Amino acid sequence: MSTLALRSAPSRPRSRPSPGSWVRLISPVVIIVLWQVLSSTGALPPKLLASPSTVVTTAIDLIRDGTLPHAITVSLQRALIGFVIGAVIGVALAVVAGLSLFGEFLVDPPMQMLRTLPFYGLIPLLILWFGIGELPKIVLVAFGTAIPLYLNTFAGIRSVDGKLAEVARVQQLSSAGLIGHIVLPGALPQALVGLRQSLGVAWLALIVAEQVNADAGVGFMINDAREFLRTDIIVVGLLVYSLLGLFTDAIVRLIERKALVWRRGLLGN
Repeated sequence: MSTLALRSAPSRPRSRPSPGSWVRLISPVVIIVLWQVLSSTGALPPKLLASPSTVVTTAIDLIRDGTLPHAITVSLQRALIGFVIGAVIGVALAVVAGLSLFGEFLVDPPMQMLRTLPFYGLIPLLILWFGIGELPKIVLVAFGTAIPLYLNTFAGIRSVDGKLAEVARVQQLSSAGLIGHIVLPGALPQALVGLRQSLGVAWLALIVAEQVNADAGVGFMINDAREFLRTDIIVVGLLVYSLLGLFTDAIVRLIERKALVWRRGLLGN
């Protein structure tokens, strides 16, 4: 190719470098600095909200004396047990409702009714039914987990292309094979969306559950701090809930990237 041809060839536009992930930290840092300034000048009294420096110092003290690790361990145990129970129930009911009209008529109406119930409205009944121990807390978390996972998995099953079922019949797949090879993989993207939502709701349910008749856990620590106007401990507890929620959401996002690698390929990502 001649030099003239090389010069006349259109040059590719240079892609602008995307801003680094550090840009996302600007607004949180500004909020924390403003919070600290307001606290230091007395515009934000400690009885209303402790300063960031006080919150950090309190968190370190709670970690050193073992209070915070113990509370996190108890809360994680409740969340894990409740989540597993709720996930199994939600997916099982979604499969029953999604695979037949009779199952939908049987399962979907009560699930649609239950999803509108507030958590606080369930607490008196759960205490009457299961007492004031661990069981009502786990049941509340399971309830919060099951509903969004059911709704999304059910929608995912119903969105599976009906032609795939015809292929399964031609291949003479059994009912278990149809569910395992056609239905569940087809519903997986929507089910993972439901999984992320259910984890978020599960943490909200746990916060509510641990505020009532609890003797351990992050929620109990917050409730106990409220009695003594310890806003620093309250903020520490809320931050712990937020970080646990972000951590579990990141795990689901990782699972999503691994399980849906075929979809990323189709989208060209």
